[in-house]
Amino acid sequence: MQWPLLLIIFTYLLANFYLFRQLKDILLLLTTPWRQIIICLYWCIALALFISIGLRDAALPSWLSHSLFFIGSSWLIVVLYMTPLTLLMQLIQQIFPRYRHGLIYAGLLTLGILTYGYIHHFHVDVYRYDIQIDKKLSPTPIKIVGVSDIHLGEGTTQDQLHDYIEKIQAEKPDLILISGDLIDHGVTALYRDAMAQQLHQLRAPLGIYMVPGNHEYLGGMEQCAAFISKTPIRLLRDEIATLPNGIQIIGRDDYSNKKRKELSSLLKQTNPAQPIILLDHQPRCLAENAKLPIDLQLSGHTHHGQIWPLNWLTDYLFEQSNGYKQWGQMHVFVSSGLSLWGPPFRIGTTSDMAVFTLQPKQ
Repeated sequence: MQWPLLLIIFTYLLANFYLFRQLKDILLLLTTPWRQIIICLYWCIALALFISIGLRDAALPSWLSHSLFFIGSSWLIVVLYMTPLTLLMQLIQQIFPRYRHGLIYAGLLTLGILTYGYIHHFHVDVYRYDIQIDKKLSPTPIKIVGVSDIHLGEGTTQDQLHDYIEKIQAEKPDLILISGDLIDHGVTALYRDAMAQQLHQLRAPLGIYMVPGNHEYLGGMEQCAAFISKTPIRLLRDEIATLPNGIQIIGRDDYSNKKRKELSSLLKQTNPAQPIILLDHQPRCLAENAKLPIDLQLSGHTHHGQIWPLNWLTDYLFEQSNGYKQWGQMHVFVSSGLSLWGPPFRIGTTSDMAVFTLQPKQ
């Protein structure tokens, strides 16, 4: 386990202890049995996400596995907002001693923020781009739908997958490209909920292609690849797919695989006179990629932070953490994710998908 993840877990547990201490005045008002029930319930909720991930391969009833994941991941965001708001209320109380019930106000503010974020996470922005390429390409425009970070599993359910497929198919795409993290933490829930059959509703004349993301590795790369092989999606791991119209898709393995091939090595297998599309889950080295004969790069991974103020962090860590930008002759789109990881909230960010109309320069 890497130290940043350990630091996050430690901070999360520390914040939970802090919030628990703030409950002491309320707990003192309760009788011993009720006090013990509240304490037990608090820590079950605080640890629910760890329990959910630990039992991801267990044959739990669907309602139980979904509930554990929903409660545990939601509590992450409760802690993210409740902790600074409670500290703020305590500071106000130091300045204005008559001020009381700060914990309640912090709770109500957090509830309002989370209610907005939950409603907003169902909304998907569709971005449309007309891209002209100075390479050999059929005169008929090609419509490409690009999505990323669907995170099928306990977070993205059957019903949500159905809605996403409808949105994609409504665009009548010629080509569908998935920039990784199709799967969340494993395939058990996907087989249980028959999601492979649902994915057979995806159709595109030129095919459906994807690359692995870090979550395919977290869930077990070989098991995820076996699941994807039962769908109409073709998984590219350091491979080139050449379409009948000459478009070449470079599918890079995820950065999680430290032995993945260099991009320069993969480019040697392509014809630079023909259009080249790069699928790479994590948007790294964009300035370097822009010097290569790549026309369009699709990435994801960042979720643009998903929850404010984490979008400030992704903006700092990545050259481009969200949206569309042209780097020289290379067009880049970094998706915030069609769906979400973990908590079902979008605060300060938006779920998205991109529709590209690809055609030669006039």
